[in-house]
Amino acid sequence: MASVNQFVVPVVDEALILKYDQPGPRYTSYPTAPLFTDRFTAADLWAEIEATNAAPQPPPLSLYFHLPFCESVCFFCGCNVTFTSDRTRPVGYTEILIREMDMIVPRLRPGRPVAQLHWGGGTPTFFSPPQLQALFDAIRSRFAFAEDAEIGIEIDPRETTPEHFDVLARCRFNRLSMGIQDFDPKVQQAVNRIQPEDLTRNTIETARQKGFSSISVDLIYGLPHQSEATFAKTLDAILRLDPDRIALFNFAYLPKQIRHQKAIEATALPSPREKLAILRRAIAEFTRAGYRFIGMDHFAKPDDPMCRAQDNGTLYRNFQGYTTHAGCDLFAFGVSAISSVGRTYGQNDKNSREYAAAIGAGRLAIVRGLRMSDEDILRREVIMRLMCDFALDMPALGARFGIDFPKHFAPCLEALRPLEADGLVRIADGRIEVSPAGRLLIRNICMAFDEHLAKTSAQFSRTV
Repeated sequence: MASVNQFVVPVVDEALILKYDQPGPRYTSYPTAPLFTDRFTAADLWAEIEATNAAPQPPPLSLYFHLPFCESVCFFCGCNVTFTSDRTRPVGYTEILIREMDMIVPRLRPGRPVAQLHWGGGTPTFFSPPQLQALFDAIRSRFAFAEDAEIGIEIDPRETTPEHFDVLARCRFNRLSMGIQDFDPKVQQAVNRIQPEDLTRNTIETARQKGFSSISVDLIYGLPHQSEATFAKTLDAILRLDPDRIALFNFAYLPKQIRHQKAIEATALPSPREKLAILRRAIAEFTRAGYRFIGMDHFAKPDDPMCRAQDNGTLYRNFQGYTTHAGCDLFAFGVSAISSVGRTYGQNDKNSREYAAAIGAGRLAIVRGLRMSDEDILRREVIMRLMCDFALDMPALGARFGIDFPKHFAPCLEALRPLEADGLVRIADGRIEVSPAGRLLIRNICMAFDEHLAKTSAQFSRTV
């Protein structure tokens, strides 16, 4: 078995991929968001906050702010976005976010430090520099930040100016991520996102000059007109840019759910065989260049905190993907944002008008969520450790939760036997170990432990 530190690019035949290439969750949470119910209300979140406040040592805070505005539509996007050219919209939206914070903050036990802040979208840099400053000042005046807090933002190089960077530097932002997807002009035209390499390079250079300690770029494979040969040129360009982290996402083509994806012709998408070739080529190029394959869709330089977290067993996943801040209560603000507090998940209304109306009326905009059972907590830990560590010590985890692991999960282990026969996983000596080939299909492996999967009719992206 390859260790986490030494990933060997597997030889996986097309037949095996086609066998397991099926819709499945990305497991940024467990239970997954389609299981959320409208029976969960703001009252349930308030109760969980009170329970957390009563703990001897409440956990640190992670804050997420969803800034939903974009001027133009990227056809691949699956985020909750408001398309507008009205640059005054952020002013009113910031006022709503302030009201939402002012409902939450007084209910929190004083002194809980913010370990992580992230602004996502949409396009956060749709906000003008003064608008970003005003939002940050409002957050900073209401929360106490840890001295070493991770403060990150998603930017669009097409919407980011030197003045934006001046504000972000003053506000102590230290992590930045940006979408690239693919530098091929034909692909960019097909997805309506024209972003030249030179513009991207200049943005990264400016960010480094302004003191950002970590820069991450996002790529997508499975987009229209992509091939291994064309994407190889993008890979070369990415390595020249030398980012600290790379995310390589599998395109979730869901035109029935996401209307603007109908602008993408299904016939232009690469075949499963070509997608596999693109993925294998990317993994080979990035690992050869010294990046570690963190898991599923993330790569990082060996000295990155994400690698250190994986080494010490504290890497985790949340709604933003892999994170080094396990154990925080996540409070999410803004339209559609999902909080994860204690044993609960709570999601704000996805409709911007309904969200604003609820906050304006002095009530939280939570419309769905759930409270995890003891079994959910157990299975979440199993899935998270497999997603993050690619291995699981069954006796150790069983002892933590007071169960006989092989007996408790007998049906799940039996469901893994066909995957074991195909060389994706090994179950022996009290351990579950994922092979290099299995890492490409880690979602399939985790699905064996998901007792809720059969209960939902939700459409998920394909696993490869």
